[in-house]
Amino acid sequence: DVQLVESGGGSVQAGGSLRLSCVASSDMYRKNCMGWYRQAPGKEREGVAAIDSNGNMRYGQSVKGRATIVRDNDYSVTLLMKDLRPEDTATYYCATDLFKCGSVVVGTKSWRELEAWGHGTQVTVS
Repeated sequence: DVQLVESGGGSVQAGGSLRLSCVASSDMYRKNCMGWYRQAPGKEREGVAAIDSNGNMRYGQSVKGRATIVRDNDYSVTLLMKDLRPEDTATYYCATDLFKCGSVVVGTKSWRELEAWGHGTQVTVS
């Protein structure tokens, strides 16, 4: 099975920035899309950003202008966020799929349809 490992989470003050990294195992199809999704306690999981193998990007409305997703290589993706707000506090998950990553971010598909997930990294903004 595809394994995804996130890193970079932690505590940051409001107005600060962070970068999260995700690395996939080599059995992931190299043309898969990859994305970042987050879930706060008591809330539904929501899309943050996604990128496909062609470099097409999608961003969630709540982070537009504050987030950038970068495909470092076929198996690695980085999320850059700035001007962080307390409402950004959540567990951030990396996921991959053949093609549905962006659809989940824009809300036309459920996150439950994605093929593989990491275990998540906690981000706390205070």
